[in-house]
Amino acid sequence: MVSLRVYILTRVLLTIPMVFILLSLVFFVMRILPGDPVIAIVGMKASPEHIERLRHELGLDKPLWRQYIDYIAMIMRGDLGRSMIWGKRPVSTEIWDRFPATLELTICAFTVSVLIGLVTGVFASTKPGTKADVGLRLFSIVAYSLFIPLLGMLLQFTLGVKLKLLPVAGRKSPLVQIDRITGLYLLDSLLTLNLVGFVDALRYLLLPSITLGVVLSGVYTRLVRSSMLEVLREDFIRALRARGIPEGQILLRHALKNAFIPVLTMMGLQFSLLLAGAILTETTFSWPGMGTFLLERIEYRDYTTVQGTIVFYALLVAMVSLIVDIIYAYIDPRIRY
Repeated sequence: MVSLRVYILTRVLLTIPMVFILLSLVFFVMRILPGDPVIAIVGMKASPEHIERLRHELGLDKPLWRQYIDYIAMIMRGDLGRSMIWGKRPVSTEIWDRFPATLELTICAFTVSVLIGLVTGVFASTKPGTKADVGLRLFSIVAYSLFIPLLGMLLQFTLGVKLKLLPVAGRKSPLVQIDRITGLYLLDSLLTLNLVGFVDALRYLLLPSITLGVVLSGVYTRLVRSSMLEVLREDFIRALRARGIPEGQILLRHALKNAFIPVLTMMGLQFSLLLAGAILTETTFSWPGMGTFLLERIEYRDYTTVQGTIVFYALLVAMVSLIVDIIYAYIDPRIRY
C-alpha cells in the first residue's frame, strides 16, 4: 500500500503540469480572440505613435514566443503581473480586493446546498418508493436543471420587487459602514460587534446564496439518498434495529456517517466549482466578486489580469481538491493502493 505521505506528494506533483497546461491555454487563447488591450486603453482616436509606444511599454510588440517565456518566468517568481487597463495595479492586489466577496458567497451557497441535500436525501432514503421519495427525486432533477439567472430573476421579482423582503443586487447598503478586516462582511461585522452591518450583509447575501444553493442541492439529494439506501441494507443496521436503538439515532449516528464518504468527495468538488463558477450568480445579482471581475477583464482583453486570475483559480481548486483527497484517503485507506 502506498503511504499517505507519498500519496500527498504525488497529488502535489500532478498539480504542477495541470496549472502549466491551463496557463498555456489561457495565454494563447486570449491572444487569438479578437480585440486589442491597447485600443481598449487609449481608444480608437489615439495617434499611431501613442499606440505603438504603449504597445512597447506593455511588451506586446515582442514575438509571441518571447511574451510566453517572459510570462512563465514571471509566474515562476510568484509574480502575477500588473493590470494592462487600470493604472497598472498588481493583479494580486485586484484579486484580493474581489476574492472575499466570492468566498463569502461560496461558503453560504455551499452551506445552503448541503443542508437541503442532506435533509431531502435522508428523508427520501427512509421512504423508498413512496410519493415523497418520487417527489424529492423529481425535485433534485429539476433543481440541478434550473438556469441560475432564471431562478435568480424569479427570486428577485418575487422576494425583492413584489414583496420587498430582500435587496435584489449589490453586497451591502451604501449607508451601512462595515470595517474591512478579512473582506468577509459577515465575519468582519461579528469581529467589530457591528450588528447593523451583519444584518445588512446577511440580507444582501440571502438571495444569491439561495439561488446557487438550490441549484446545487439536487446533486446532494440524489447522492445522499443512494448512499443511505446502500448503508441501510447492511447487516449492522439490522443488528442495531434488533437491539432496539431508536431509528433516528441509527440514521444520524450510524447510517449517515457511513454514507458520508462519497458525499464528502462531492462536497469538495462542488466547493471548487462554486469558487470557480459563480459568474452567472454574481452577474445576476451584481455581486462584486471574482466572476464579474473576470468577465469584465475578458471584455477589455486585459491579458495579464485574466491569466493571473486563472492561475489563482487553478491553484485554489487544486488545493481544495488535494485537501478533499487527503481527508478521503485518511478515512478510506483503500484508495491509496
